[in-house]
Amino acid sequence: MGRTKFDSISNGNLLIIAGPCAVEGESILDIASEVSRICNDLDLPLIFKGSYRKANRSRLDSFTGIGDEIALKLLAQAAQTHNVSVTTDIHSPEEAEMAAKYVDILQIPAFLCRQTDLVVAAAKTGKIVNIKKGQFLSADSMKHAVKKVWDSGNEDCWVTERGTTFGYEDLVVDMKGISVMKEFAPTVVDLTHSLQRPNQLSGVTGGNPQHIETLGKAAVAAGADAVFIETHPDPANAKSDGANMLKLSNLKELLTTLKRVHEAVK
Repeated sequence: MGRTKFDSISNGNLLIIAGPCAVEGESILDIASEVSRICNDLDLPLIFKGSYRKANRSRLDSFTGIGDEIALKLLAQAAQTHNVSVTTDIHSPEEAEMAAKYVDILQIPAFLCRQTDLVVAAAKTGKIVNIKKGQFLSADSMKHAVKKVWDSGNEDCWVTERGTTFGYEDLVVDMKGISVMKEFAPTVVDLTHSLQRPNQLSGVTGGNPQHIETLGKAAVAAGADAVFIETHPDPANAKSDGANMLKLSNLKELLTTLKRVHEAVK
């Protein structure tokens, strides 16, 4: 189940879900323009992403957003201007209906993947629901989250692998989990958050963007239906998760490589 809309969007190609961590302002439109241009040049289907609100911050003084409606309207403008679908994450049942007015796909954050009320509220909007796998769950256990969407009358549910906690808060992507989850839902692999490693002293999350290509090639070779990439023109000065993000100027080279791997696998 859930493949009908996915297959019509991807058309047999590697689906790209890409954009900055958060909507920082009207700069989101420039990022959408460049990401869209790259994917058009490579003939790769795109879903543009951006968080209209950041609710799961490590620190109280972290950036959380520019205002819900302002950010959502900017995402909708990006979608209309570039004729692409857009996605954003939601954090409470009350957010589902609001966000669904502006975006095509509702994303459930990894830490909230077992929140039944949230998953059901997203499902009942009729939008595609993309559930990120909790770092604390096995791949097989995600079928229960997906079934909540199906049982709510919505067949369009995807899952996103973003690593499993290993040791002292390190994350590891188990490639066999991709084939496990593909048995019940289209499967995305998050290439940026899967490389997170919190700094145990400061509590600030760091990243390993130098490994994005390696993880991407492995994930696509293992059969991932789509990849999720957070990207920004200037990650060092991004307002959220800059340490994880791929520099926008490096996106085309990465996607060119991943497209070749996908074609070889096919």
